Amino acid sequence: MAAAAAVRKFRPIVISGPSGTGKSTLLKRLFAEYPDTFGFSVSHTTRSPRPGEQEGRDYYYTNKDAFQKLVDENGFIEHAQFSGNHYGTSVKAVKDVAEKGRICVLDIEMEGVKQVKRTDLNARFLFLAPPSLEELERRLRGRGTETEDSLLKRLTQAKVELEYSRQPGAHDKIVVNNDLEEAYAAMKAWVVDGGKFGVQEE
Repeated sequence: MAAAAAVRKFRPIVISGPSGTGKSTLLKRLFAEYPDTFGFSVSHTTRSPRPGEQEGRDYYYTNKDAFQKLVDENGFIEHAQFSGNHYGTSVKAVKDVAEKGRICVLDIEMEGVKQVKRTDLNARFLFLAPPSLEELERRLRGRGTETEDSLLKRLTQAKVELEYSRQPGAHDKIVVNNDLEEAYAAMKAWVVDGGKFGVQEE
């Protein structure tokens, strides 16, 4: 199947939401329940590999010049910069997943969502929201991995993302993760049943 036709048939799903809302937990569960249905696109990054990470599995590791070259060639669907490092989802990475007969799941932040909306990927958008900013702060503090500075940055970003999510048409579905079981059931119903596994009649 040609890449473009594969992407049309297996519509990519974009999952976004503030850090601490449980995206990773819910996605791991979805992938475990449907091991042959979904696939993550492997992102490019200019940061160095962390212990245990593998080229082509966790990221495609590159340098700033090569990354910028791909940007200039419109090779990325979305890209952003965090903490001095560049991250991006390439067009090829998403098409590779679709060509394997799987639905590509993109776990990206708000700016990436806006960039994907400007492509012809015909993606579906789900936003995972916390019950409240107070609860999100409690969860982030409970991790014990945040400094006060990084916590404040995450909460400030969360406010911006929540405001964007309330705009008409920003997302196709919003799931509030108040209870993990209920949130997973709602996400699964939309991702699996709502998309008929993303398959569309030609």
